[in-house]
Amino acid sequence: MNRRLLTILASAFVIAAICAFLVWRVVGARLNAATHQAATTRIVAAAADFKLGTLLTPANLTTIEVAGPLPKGAILKPEQAAGRGVISDLYQGEPILESRLAPVGSGGGLAATIPDGMRACAVKVDEVVGVAGFVTPGMRVDVLISGIPPNMQNANQTTGQKVKTLLQNIQVLSAGTDIQKDNEGKPQQVQVVNLLVSPEQAEILSLASSQTHIQLVLRNPLDTQIAEPPGTVVSNLFEDKNAPKAKARPAAVVVHKAAPSVYTVEVLNGSQRSDQKFATPEGKK
Repeated sequence: MNRRLLTILASAFVIAAICAFLVWRVVGARLNAATHQAATTRIVAAAADFKLGTLLTPANLTTIEVAGPLPKGAILKPEQAAGRGVISDLYQGEPILESRLAPVGSGGGLAATIPDGMRACAVKVDEVVGVAGFVTPGMRVDVLISGIPPNMQNANQTTGQKVKTLLQNIQVLSAGTDIQKDNEGKPQQVQVVNLLVSPEQAEILSLASSQTHIQLVLRNPLDTQIAEPPGTVVSNLFEDKNAPKAKARPAAVVVHKAAPSVYTVEVLNGSQRSDQKFATPEGKK
């Protein structure tokens, strides 16, 4: 192989190496710029699963790295979340946002989730006929009551039973079980649902809880229409709607005859004076 060919090959190799180096520098610079733009930031996250009302402690918190823009309301320092109550369920590894925590100083528990001007009212429901096992915070329910109205206390206990829709479109704050004692002092589990109501509704619900039987009915949260059901009694359940309706009897017409017309004649007999009444010809008929 002559020297001229070797020189050409060596020059081509050198040129190729220089081009490869330049390409590597350009691509590397762009990769470094992209990496710099996607810098990560550490934010506070939940170290475990936490239920609504939990009061967070430093041991409940951890940090995770998030690339790119931070979520709105992200908390950067654990001390900003410690000591605050959880107002919606948190899950392990989930970033903790300001909107998921109660205000500073309000503490934990269910009270921190109650808006201003509203109240939380606990209602005991039957596990079988109620919806205690199916409601979760945020759902909407109607409150039905059944019992004997005061104006029907003397009626038959079965016939007098009436059901009525008391409250509609009520938000559920929490649902679970509570330990209470029965008549013998033994502990028993009771299904309890906490409802978000106004002070006026709390009074109505409290009275209904002590005087009637309460049942909750689930509704679609998007259905905000307030219905006006008339209520029903037990006798209406057994009414035959296909039976012909009884015809109303015509009212009896009573004709009052007018009193016969009379005229009076004064009769003078000496010193005696008397009145004589005579019927007219129309009165004699």
